[in-house]
Amino acid sequence: MGKETERKFLVRKDLWYALKKPAGTSITQAYLVNEPEKVIRIRVTGLNGFITIKGPITGATRLEYEYPVPREEALEILDHFTRNRIEKIRYNIEFYSHLWEIDEFFGENDGLILAEIELKNQEESFEKPSWLGEEVTYDHRYYNSYLAENPFKYW
Repeated sequence: MGKETERKFLVRKDLWYALKKPAGTSITQAYLVNEPEKVIRIRVTGLNGFITIKGPITGATRLEYEYPVPREEALEILDHFTRNRIEKIRYNIEFYSHLWEIDEFFGENDGLILAEIELKNQEESFEKPSWLGEEVTYDHRYYNSYLAENPFKYW
């Protein structure tokens, strides 16, 4: 069974923009199913496509299953079966043996920058980079599935 435990934080823009960053990856994604108990997402990243199925959230953990899809088919699915896309650049940064995924959003969610860390379990401790802001793990407004239908620029 696939499980994901992640914590989510706002990013302090002043420190983030001053930081030397690795190259980012462009991501476009949208939702085929977007319900509280289940989410089915299609995503295109660079040369790859993925379909992801996520279950309900318990604390910071949820069921997650992700499978590769040929890029061209993922683009067709985006075009024919979705609306309300999320567009972002993802940066991967290693910090004290943990991988942080930082998403800088564009389009309807322009101005939002979020950082996520995936953990082995909800009790795992980790060091926080200086550019982290407020934790928003438990605020549903910062889930990508919510942002797709309720863009940040309208808050």
